[in-house]
Amino acid sequence: MNTPLAERLRPKKLSDYIGQDHLVGDNGLISKIVAQQSLPSLIFWESPGIGKTTLAQIIANEINRPFYKLSAINSGVKDIRAVIEKAKQSQGMFSQNSPILFIDEIHRFSKSQQDSLLEAVEKAWITLIGATTENPSFEVISALLSRCQIYTLKSFGKNELKTLLDKALSEDEVLKTLDIQIKENQALFRLSGGDARKLLNILELVISQQNPKHKIIIDDKSVYKIVQEKPLKYDKSGEQHYDIISAFIKSIRGSDPNAGVYWLARMLEGGEDIKFIARRLIILASEDIGLANPTALVIANNTFQAINIIGMPEARIILSQCVIYLVASPKSNSAYMAINKAQDLVKQTGDLDVPLSLRNAPTKLMKDLDYGKAYPYAHDYDGNFAYHNFMPDEISSESLYQTSNNPKEKHFKDFLKRRWKDKYEF
Repeated sequence: MNTPLAERLRPKKLSDYIGQDHLVGDNGLISKIVAQQSLPSLIFWESPGIGKTTLAQIIANEINRPFYKLSAINSGVKDIRAVIEKAKQSQGMFSQNSPILFIDEIHRFSKSQQDSLLEAVEKAWITLIGATTENPSFEVISALLSRCQIYTLKSFGKNELKTLLDKALSEDEVLKTLDIQIKENQALFRLSGGDARKLLNILELVISQQNPKHKIIIDDKSVYKIVQEKPLKYDKSGEQHYDIISAFIKSIRGSDPNAGVYWLARMLEGGEDIKFIARRLIILASEDIGLANPTALVIANNTFQAINIIGMPEARIILSQCVIYLVASPKSNSAYMAINKAQDLVKQTGDLDVPLSLRNAPTKLMKDLDYGKAYPYAHDYDGNFAYHNFMPDEISSESLYQTSNNPKEKHFKDFLKRRWKDKYEF
């Protein structure tokens, strides 16, 4: 049988779907949609291999809607329009029965391609279900985003992976005819990274390397050995790239130029989307270099703009230059840590009142209520600074920003201490 194990095990009903209890459980949002037979346009967001495509197909089956599927990798505006015309013809004027158009990797569509969907979604000629591994806030145009609900899917945990593994051995028509014993599953789970499809691909690979006439023993040692000898192909469609991008980011954070350029080359040779790489460099420039070298963010952002203009193969040179620059930059995560602390503080303390002195006073009534009173306008004071409490009184003593030990932030530290005296004790 040539059909891959992952495809053979693809569930056909919502009750067979593993994981995503927040969506498909008894009180899940998708379960309610299916029960009500009322489907809005959706975008599924999360890592690959956790069932976005499968869930879309199941929804179409459960509510008995026509289902059209496009991949953003090899489809254009012409393909979109052709599907929309088919959908309009099959639907007529009854929007509640609009066919489902599923677009895999919708983040790869250009603005013009996404624009071509707007009228069809707005007039309910189709119900759109998009799938993306990228943050839709960055990758989907706002006009389309406003017409869709965003559902975040979660990577599989050990329990879901174990359930899937048991299901494969007990229900698959091929595997259940074999004598298979799984003595250890840690390697299977670790190498899968929470990706159900990757788990099944590894399982199938390991089984294929053993004699089906004998008992097949699967343990961690054999799994690691076989996967190292016959590694799963780096998926240039972006399906299984998270281990590589993790190594890439950690190498730059660790200031190793050889490793940074090596992992960059691995991604480029695997056909990785250069915009995906450049976006990660922008994030790293702020998260891991930050205030130690603020120019790093400018360089990374310019890199993103440049590779969009130039394209491959020359974009590889621009990416390499940026990687080496970021590798050689001093590192600081102080901005990253500060916003984390601030958000945690907001969650703990809730909506604290803005101090009266900091409030806007556009009306006479607000001025009479002392809005903005006693606010010291910094530019009226020596050094453009006036000592004042800019935080809610309840948390005025909280310290969120802590300088890192690098030359640039030493200047920040000195600047703040000259003004705030004991308030900022780093």
